[in-house]
Amino acid sequence: MGRTHVPGKGLSQSVLPYSDRVLTWLKLTTDNVKEQIYKLAKKGLPVSQIGVCDPKRVTWYGTGPFCDCNMLRILKSKGLAPEFPEDLYHLIKKAVAVQKHFERNRKDKDAKFCLILIP
Repeated sequence: MGRTHVPGKGLSQSVLPYSDRVLTWLKLTTDNVKEQIYKLAKKGLPVSQIGVCDPKRVTWYGTGPFCDCNMLRILKSKGLAPEFPEDLYHLIKKAVAVQKHFERNRKDKDAKFCLILIP
C-alpha cells in the first residue's frame, strides 16, 4: 500500500545485510553451545524455550553460525529430542482440554465446533 503524500509506493525499506559469521566478541565454541543446549533440554525445556532462554545465563543467539544445524538435530543426535514435534504436542494438548470441557458441559455448542476445528 502506497503512502499518501510521497511519490514512492512505499515498498522499499532498508535491511541489514545477512551475515553467517560468528561475532568476534562471542567467546564460544561448537562444543560449548551443544553442552548448553543439552543442559537446558535435560531440565525439560522444549526447543522453542531453549532458543529464547535468559541471555544473562546463556550468551548465544542461535546454532547456525556455530554448528551448521538446528537445535532439534543437535538434540536428536544425543537422543534428547521430544517424542512428538512441539506444534503437534500443543495441538493434542489443546484438543484434550477442549474434550474435557465438552464432557463436563454437553450443551456448549461452541466447544463442539472448536473441537471439530482442531485437526
